[in-house]
Amino acid sequence: MDFSDELINWYNNNKRNLPWRNTTNAYLIWLSEIILQQTRVEQGMPYYYRFAEEYPDVNSFANASEDDILKLWQGLGYYSRGRNMLKTARMVQAQYNGVFPTAYNELIKLKGIGEYTAAAISSFSANEAKAVVDGNVYRVIARYFGVDEPINSTLGKKKFQAIADELLNHHRPATHNQAMMEFGAIICKPKNPACGICPLRINCYAFLHNAINVLPIKLKTVKVKERFFNYFFIKENDKILMNKRDDTDIWANMYDLPLIETTELLPADDLMKLPQVVEYFGAEAVVDESLKPIKHVLTHQKLYVRFIKLAHPPIKLKPQWIFIEVRNLKKLALPKVIFIFLDNFLN
Repeated sequence: MDFSDELINWYNNNKRNLPWRNTTNAYLIWLSEIILQQTRVEQGMPYYYRFAEEYPDVNSFANASEDDILKLWQGLGYYSRGRNMLKTARMVQAQYNGVFPTAYNELIKLKGIGEYTAAAISSFSANEAKAVVDGNVYRVIARYFGVDEPINSTLGKKKFQAIADELLNHHRPATHNQAMMEFGAIICKPKNPACGICPLRINCYAFLHNAINVLPIKLKTVKVKERFFNYFFIKENDKILMNKRDDTDIWANMYDLPLIETTELLPADDLMKLPQVVEYFGAEAVVDESLKPIKHVLTHQKLYVRFIKLAHPPIKLKPQWIFIEVRNLKKLALPKVIFIFLDNFLN
């Protein structure tokens, strides 16, 4: 058997039973592909079911509010995915009469859909002969063929795509693509790959040359930026002061607490003397409690988050600061670090 036949044979005998594999509905396949971007299947599966139940078709998704989408997305991270999905759903509703496209050339025009996602949707929904190249596929190709070009370089991306195109089984493109991705997820894993039971190891470059831990090669990415977030917790009777974030930073359009960002972690007493703190909370504000900073890691940012409980109510409110009743907090889309704090403090 050739490479593709060997993979497909393995796939037919070992594939996981995943709900999005049992449909050719382009909308549901799109839903799964976006949710699973940089997300493990085990983590993404409950979100897929929630979204599919709440929004069974693209029109119901398009008619949702951004707050509703972000709330349902809460805890999954990379919230721009949810916002882009809403834009895509509305584009499909307006430009395609609510019928999700299945052709690669149409899919690639939609918001948040790149080459990989367009190839995946067109392949799985319409069996279009487009080779899908995700992290799993990069790894399988790099190791099997001994490709040492960095997978995140311009030349590397072109080279891997060319190899994937050449390997593609044009008679069974959907099954071939699923097999490549599944093989990378189950056998050719990033760490501790199952080489002992790998049906391709006889001709695998990395296995034969002891390069399993070397390939694939990836260029170092952007340096992680450190930020220091000082959140102020203020409660008046059954209401908590919340902050509606804008769309220019992380957690766009979600809700958190009043925030003062500093260039370093300051002692609570020094923090309270800062002009912007005095301006909004007054010189008489009293710190009830200053909790130990929490490290919260994002893709390119490392946040040091501290929660400070104030006994004195704010004197001057920013326009985006709103008192919300505790019972209504569950309706808000909150970053994970805020949700955990409020959940622990209020329950």
